Amino acid sequence: MRTSVFVFIVIILSGCRNTPKPIAYGAEGCYYCSMTIVDKQHAAQFMTKKGRSYAFDASECMLNHLKEIDKSTVAQFLVNDYNAPGEVVDAKKATYLISKNIPSPMGEFLTAFSKLEEAEYAQKGNQGELYTWSELLGRFKVGN
Repeated sequence: MRTSVFVFIVIILSGCRNTPKPIAYGAEGCYYCSMTIVDKQHAAQFMTKKGRSYAFDASECMLNHLKEIDKSTVAQFLVNDYNAPGEVVDAKKATYLISKNIPSPMGEFLTAFSKLEEAEYAQKGNQGELYTWSELLGRFKVGN
């Protein structure tokens, strides 16, 4: 009896995901604007505390969508690292560059970098302004 209860609990818990599902580039649509997600350098996503993932074709789409929801329901914010296409990093730890010389899918020229040094290097060659996550939330008028 105990073995079957243990197996049942393991099955139930394995169904609960605590990692976002991978973005299906070229097949999945942005949750905010419905554009197909193809750009592996600018995509973003978040996962709710209940385990549901929402994918976006650009960080700016995710930021605009955050204006419409209760952010306390979000467990994890992720953005693609510009220098490692397809790899996601913690959005709260990333450094952002808004530069007219690096286009993003939705025209906000917003790019995320996993390391401050990489963002500063990109800024030297492309100009623009650097932002932290909290500064970006303020710029996009996303309440806390």
